[in-house]
This record gives sequence, C-alpha cells and structure tokens, in this order.
Amino acid sequence: MITNFDDYCIHQIAEPVAQPSQSDRNFYDRYWFNGFDHDGRFIFEAALGLYPNRHVMDAHFSVAVGKRQHAFHASRRAPMERGETVVGPLAVEIVRPMRITRVRLEPNDSGISCDLTFTARTIPTEEPRSYLYDDGHVILHTCRFTQYGMWEGHFVVDGQRTEVRRATTFGLRDKSWGVRPVGEPQIGAPGRLTTEPGVYWVWCPVHFDAFCTHFATFENRDGHPTQLGAAIVPAYANLDAIPAIEEPGLKEMQTARHKVHWEKGTRRATGVELELVPPVGEPLRIVGESIARFQMFGIGYQHPEWGHAFWKGELATGSEHFDHDELDPLEFKNIHVHQIVRARLGDQEGIGTLETVVIGRHAPSRFRDFFDGAP
Repeated sequence: MITNFDDYCIHQIAEPVAQPSQSDRNFYDRYWFNGFDHDGRFIFEAALGLYPNRHVMDAHFSVAVGKRQHAFHASRRAPMERGETVVGPLAVEIVRPMRITRVRLEPNDSGISCDLTFTARTIPTEEPRSYLYDDGHVILHTCRFTQYGMWEGHFVVDGQRTEVRRATTFGLRDKSWGVRPVGEPQIGAPGRLTTEPGVYWVWCPVHFDAFCTHFATFENRDGHPTQLGAAIVPAYANLDAIPAIEEPGLKEMQTARHKVHWEKGTRRATGVELELVPPVGEPLRIVGESIARFQMFGIGYQHPEWGHAFWKGELATGSEHFDHDELDPLEFKNIHVHQIVRARLGDQEGIGTLETVVIGRHAPSRFRDFFDGAP
C-alpha cells in the first residue's frame, strides 16, 4: 500500500500513509469551505471527505443566491493516493499549505460550476477536541482547525456567472479528521445514547478588520457546556505577514457565554449574542443579526440520498435546486443551517457565520421534544 506520500517524512505510525492508524470504519479526513458576500447576496459552500476504511470519497458544492439554493454532489471509490482530492468534476487543490486553496467544479450536466481560490488572513486555529462515548465505545473523536480568509474567482448557476471579488467576499475553512458517525449505520444491539438522542451545537466565527473572533460550544440537554472554545485571532492583509506556525497574538478566552434568538416555530436563529471573557480585562460583547441562510443538506449533512460516506458506486454524481421558503423548517434534514450574520462589537462592524444544529430537548431554548419549534 505504498503511495507517493510515503516519500515524505510525515509518518505518525509504523504503517504506510494510506493505512489509517485504526480500523474503525468511521475514520475520516475532511475539508469544508464557505464564502459569502459582505451584503449576504450569496453564500457558497464546498466539502470533500475521505473515509478510507469505507473506501469512499465524496464531495459537494452548493450555492445559495437569495432564497434559491443549488447543489452538486459526487461520490467515488476512495483513491489510495492522499494527494488525489478529486471526485468526478470537483477538485480541491492545496496551492500553498495553510495559505491558499483552490476549489474547482468543471462544467457539468447540473449547470453548476466554479473556480474559486481561498487566501488566508489568519493562522489555522485549533479547536477543542470533540469526544463522545456510547456505553464505553468511542463514536466521536475528532481534531479540527478553523481558518479565516477571502475568496476570488467565479461560480455559475442557472446559466448566470457571478464574479467573486476578494475585497468583498469573506470566508472560512476547516479541516477535521478522526472518528465520527457517518455512512450506513452499524447493525446489532443499539447504543444506549438512543434512549434520548439529541445534539446542541452553536459555532460562530466572525471577521472584523484587524482580527477575527471564534466561538463554539456543545451543550447537554440542560444547557451545560460539554465543549466550549472562544478566541481572538489576529488578521493580516498581507499573506506573508501571517506567522509561520504559532500566532503570538492569539488570545484564548477564559470562558464565553451565548444566547441564540430563535425564529418562532422553527429551530433557526434570527440572531445571536456572544460574550467572550478574557483572563484579564473586560468581556467582549458581540451582537449578530442573521441576513442570509444556507441549508447544510446542500453539502450532504443529513441528506437522505447524498449523506456523507455512503457507498454510491465507483463514481456517481447528482444535483438539486430548491427554494428555502418551500422547505419544512422542522424536517430533520432542514434543521442544520448556516446563516450569515452582520455583527457589531462596540463601534466595529463584522461579518461571520452562525451554525446551529439543535435536535432533541434543550431547556434554555425551551425546546421540549425532538423537533418542536421555538415558542
């Protein structure tokens, strides 16, 4: 199983690079990207995932223009070469590690295509590890970093080409790897977590002029954080000014608090309030108002047909187009959303992403059942 990457001094275990360190079939390695116009006119997102023990690689690209969203999906048998991040017409290219990444979707029958380049404005920021056990069995153990940047290039949907300009198109990317529940479920005795399944996840990174803010939390059903991370990350206009490895100006918060304002009858946010508390000094209070929405099933999350890591054959592609107003907001696949928020921190204005996925009971939000909407 020797491949080209074995020629580099990157090995972490006594196995070839193409051989994961563990046999868990849900081991994965994944790219995610988003980009959004400063005024919320469009949002695009892309993802590419490798699931070596399932022998699957899949990829997605989706664009929301106003309330109309377009999505392209692709899946293939996973390649052995780790540098081969191509699924049909969709490719992710690392042009310069941790600095420049290119996402290309060649013209195809879906009518959706793009050629977009992400240029970083911060270091990659490592987030707290995610762990979840089910009756002693590890079902979630991941490592992830987030990075802020700007986009340029173009995308095409419905026969219309939109130019993406670096000065006004902000974005984020993350890279994660480890073990998480994906693909066809395991048969046999059900895990004990199925007695009251649920998740509460809020993630809100925001761009400001000279820095970016980061916030993320998992909470249990009573609102107690099981994972919490927040930071201030310096931002740079000059790519070469970004520190090579560590950022001396990174400020990890001592704690953080948040409040989501929910749209009545849904599990979608109309806005969010964040309070980032440093070890020394006054808290930073950020207020964000939602101005645009992106449905996450457009890039495979909770998708009934194009969910992550499902075996679709040697190569398969598909597409769909839908209007946000025609979706049932409490249907399972529609609950996971990204929203663009216009944020204020004192006299500074920023722009960022608010991710929410809340399934099951959550007392502070006054969600009582599995899929009830906000009162």
